[in-house]
Amino acid sequence: MKIIKINPKRAGKEEVGEIVRAIKEGKTIAYPTDTVYGLGGDASNARVIQRIYKIKQRDRKYPLIILVGSFKMLSQYCRVNKVQKKYLKNVWPGPVTAVLESWGRIPRTLSAGEDSLAIRLPKSDFLGKILKKLDAPLISTSLNISGREPISDLSKISQYFGKNKPDLVIDGGKLRKKRPSRLVDLRNLANNPDKSGKAIILRK
Repeated sequence: MKIIKINPKRAGKEEVGEIVRAIKEGKTIAYPTDTVYGLGGDASNARVIQRIYKIKQRDRKYPLIILVGSFKMLSQYCRVNKVQKKYLKNVWPGPVTAVLESWGRIPRTLSAGEDSLAIRLPKSDFLGKILKKLDAPLISTSLNISGREPISDLSKISQYFGKNKPDLVIDGGKLRKKRPSRLVDLRNLANNPDKSGKAIILRK
């Protein structure tokens, strides 16, 4: 496990480049987000997905979330109609994760076999730089063992995870305690506003 310390508000090209290279090499990373510390990696890599489930000791029947860097990237991985896009433009970038129908370009192990994806556009310059250079979605699940509180201080991360640790830890300092993102199912929002269903809040 390698640890690098950064200031997320001042991350330079070299730091961003090192992180993106690690992701492309199939490594798992712990990193600061605009909500809590996340555990992630290349969302298109089935081996990385399995490693993250193992690190978290997470039941594979529960899907993982992915981050995108733009609405253009969103449309590459999810079906998005005008009503859904309008809803998202009111809440993104920010701490809202949307469930949408998948195009099937991400391994279904990430979504627990479902034809959908839980996806978010984060409000973070640091993550924006990572996602732009990576040009692909990033897995983002809270940095913790399932059932425990997310980690906000990385000083004891090695002891916390034991043998199954992330490959690269990006220490952005202690984060202010925040809640994970709100989870909203948008699949019922029809393209015709007159026939549109409702957004279903799955987690406040």
